[in-house]
Amino acid sequence: MGHLLRTQRNAQIHCLAGACAVALGVVLGIERCEWLALVITITLVLAAEGVNTAIEATVDLATSARHPLAKIAKDVAAGTVLICAIASVVVGCFIFLPHLLPLLFRLSGS
Repeated sequence: MGHLLRTQRNAQIHCLAGACAVALGVVLGIERCEWLALVITITLVLAAEGVNTAIEATVDLATSARHPLAKIAKDVAAGTVLICAIASVVVGCFIFLPHLLPLLFRLSGS
């Protein structure tokens, strides 16, 4: 994890987003099952980022030449992280919007 967070900008961004989600969860007082979904989602994104980094390092170790299979391995690993990140946004919407929308309506005077 240390290497991942020191060297991978996207992992740093995912950690920051996860920390912001946790802070928002604390502020909004989300329920236990919402915490469970949030923790699993954050963990999944960070785990996918770690696997992506490991695959990229392994491919780089195996060959320095441009090879179509190396490109496929790296692209699929990165695409997996993207899928997890998109799913995390969807989960975040399910968790946070029901808490935030009433606050926004109250603030706007509606």
